[in-house]
Amino acid sequence: MPVRVVVALTDPEWFRHLRGKSDLSEVNFWAPSGRSFRALTPGEVFLFRLHAPYRVIVGGGIFVHADTLPCSLAWEAFGEANGAATLGQMRARIARHRKVVPDERTDFVIGCRILTQPFFLPESEWFEPPNWPPHFQGFKTYSTEGSDGLMLWELAQPHVQPGAAYRTSSAQSGASDVPVARWGEPALIRPRLGQGAFRIIVTGNYDRRCAVTGERTLPALDAAHIRPYADHGEHEPSNGLLLRRDIHSLFDRGYVTVTPAHHFEVSRRIRDEFENGRDYYAMHGTAIRVPDRSELQPDLDALRWHNENRFLG
Repeated sequence: MPVRVVVALTDPEWFRHLRGKSDLSEVNFWAPSGRSFRALTPGEVFLFRLHAPYRVIVGGGIFVHADTLPCSLAWEAFGEANGAATLGQMRARIARHRKVVPDERTDFVIGCRILTQPFFLPESEWFEPPNWPPHFQGFKTYSTEGSDGLMLWELAQPHVQPGAAYRTSSAQSGASDVPVARWGEPALIRPRLGQGAFRIIVTGNYDRRCAVTGERTLPALDAAHIRPYADHGEHEPSNGLLLRRDIHSLFDRGYVTVTPAHHFEVSRRIRDEFENGRDYYAMHGTAIRVPDRSELQPDLDALRWHNENRFLG
């Protein structure tokens, strides 16, 4: 089955800020325009090409998800993995690309392309993308059905799938030894989600609405882990619920829970300890909203874990 590879232009400032950070598990390759991105399926390859005067591919990652978000939320989710040292620096860069005067209160809506397993090539390994149109400023999509796309896909594999076997080949006359990966047929790569990707994907899966209250004010919503990451939970969409921030706080502390039947329950401890909680008790026993697709709905084992190990009863 053929897969796709995108080569997209990037700002050298974004690249320089990120390439020295060895501990990155994900990055946000953002676009200042806020346009949607549908060129790739999760698990396909996304490569970075520097603007002139470089015009070379310098790194890449595995595409996970695309969305349009206020830059403040992108900063909350990814921080410096947005390729900037501060939100103010990021906002100023967006304003420069949009050719507008920056305003500290402007919350630009930007296009976010979330990548996991990012890699940044040393300068000795930078290379020009094949058959790149002169003066082209957009992104180009290749397919592994063609030789150019297959070459790009194979070049990315040792960086996104470390530890695989290689061999060297000099079969062609005059060719020097070059690494050739034993990858078989191109296939999608299962992304390893980070905290930022988890947050944005869960937010989208719940249509930007609190699962309990239906609240749609985006800054007031959080993606909550059902089983916390510190307790062997995963950054998987099925281990997430989108909750209003006060409910998220209560959920993490065990004052509320969601049953495997998708009903919201409130602990008597709120009344006992705080002599309050009327608004929360009014929601006790109500059915929460869940995604239509079964694979995105809350994992039943994770809900049972929360009921049994975190809920105060």
